[in-house]
Amino acid sequence: MAEARRDGDAAPPAGPVLAGRAGHYREWTPSAALRPHFGCAWSHAVPQGPPLPIAVVPDGCVDLLWQDGRLAVAGPDVTAARPTLRPGSILLGLRFRPGAAAPWLGPPMSEIVGRSVDLADLWGPRAHALSTRLQDVPAPAAQAALLDALLATLAPAVEAPDGEAAAIFAALRRHAPGPKLAGLADRLDCSERTLRRRSREHFGYGPKTLDRILRFQGFLALARRVPASGLAGLAADAGYADQAHLAREVRALCGMTAAALLAQLGA
Repeated sequence: MAEARRDGDAAPPAGPVLAGRAGHYREWTPSAALRPHFGCAWSHAVPQGPPLPIAVVPDGCVDLLWQDGRLAVAGPDVTAARPTLRPGSILLGLRFRPGAAAPWLGPPMSEIVGRSVDLADLWGPRAHALSTRLQDVPAPAAQAALLDALLATLAPAVEAPDGEAAAIFAALRRHAPGPKLAGLADRLDCSERTLRRRSREHFGYGPKTLDRILRFQGFLALARRVPASGLAGLAADAGYADQAHLAREVRALCGMTAAALLAQLGA
């Protein structure tokens, strides 16, 4: 999710609204016990009023969610997700580090691509016990602290994230133009077939798809930092062949035009 829309901003545009631009979104660092497994904790306060068509764009990550009294897992996406968010609700989440989700959840990430899965379907009674504890705490801040504490008690029994997954993720999210897949299998001392299989286990899809998603995320980061660059400049800096390539990828990954996306980012 991206940065939140500021109070007093103009009404959101017609069509899908980036999740972080609808309401208030913030991130923080989880407790020390969870940091090897989760990159951040976050909350999203959904605005009151009529429901908005929300778009959660793919980022190559998996999130553990507490939403409307339900623990769930948001699997890796290939295109923008369109969740139904109850007006006035507050979502809590923790974002797994690359390669960290499977040791916690069980199945390879390829089995939950584009899906929201009840944690109880993966954990059974243990998930129900956690949900019951969280439901006994009414305030979202206290729920967030309790969720962190409950997961921290489980962390010592969970295998540490695979360093291979972090290496793949880091190599592919470089924003520099040019090919990033060439030689990656050699650097990881594996075959291309093995690289594809391991990428699907860690991230839900192969390295080429992950590369597309991380290049798109790189474009978003650049657009927030250097909004005056324009689409052609942003396309070059983010590693796209040209502006038309950028436009096609933005449409495919988030269902918006590049210009509409930049307008929502304030660029």
